[in-house]
Amino acid sequence: MSTPTGVPADFLLAGASALELLGRVEVLNRWSQPSALPEMSVGALAAHLGSQVLTVHAAVTSGNGVSQERPVPLLEHYQRVPWARSGLDDPSNVTIREGAEESARHGHDGLVRDVQLALEDLRAAFTRSLPAGLPPAIRMPWWGWSLSFEDFLVTRVMEIVVHSDDLAVSLDIEPPTLPQTVLGPVLALLVGVSLQRHGQAAVVRALSRSERAPASISAF
Repeated sequence: MSTPTGVPADFLLAGASALELLGRVEVLNRWSQPSALPEMSVGALAAHLGSQVLTVHAAVTSGNGVSQERPVPLLEHYQRVPWARSGLDDPSNVTIREGAEESARHGHDGLVRDVQLALEDLRAAFTRSLPAGLPPAIRMPWWGWSLSFEDFLVTRVMEIVVHSDDLAVSLDIEPPTLPQTVLGPVLALLVGVSLQRHGQAAVVRALSRSERAPASISAF
């Protein structure tokens, strides 16, 4: 049998790091406390982090969101999604928070168990299916377009990296450290979105000239 490589392998590494973080006792002990993100509890943030794995699992094992549509480019996806440029009270962000809080009601142990089982299923599915048997594209119910499956995985790895840091800050611990092979595409994506939002000069100066750096080049 083949071994997962490329983006599927990167996703499995990122998912495993998220599972380890979710399993920490600090997450359980602070489950109902506020997180570092406004209007989200630690439990809701943990549930949102875990959902990145569970969404991929649903696509691969149950066909949820699988599409035959021609996918849009990855950076165009972030020009289209409303949450990327909206405020805290925008309906898209309210929906995300409410969904996360609802998922958190199932509790810490259930979340950890579900993510662990999902990763085991995905590891087996990726091993059996690579390369041709994976979904061609994914269209989430809240999108009006599709992403290629590999780009969809990159978006989930980015979410894992960002929300792992959010959760670690919420717990006053160090965030997980991922290999450069996993982190590289995430940083490339964040820089690409930042370029769209702030322009070339701002990004180049922030990365190379502290005396001319703008106040922020945040991608989101």
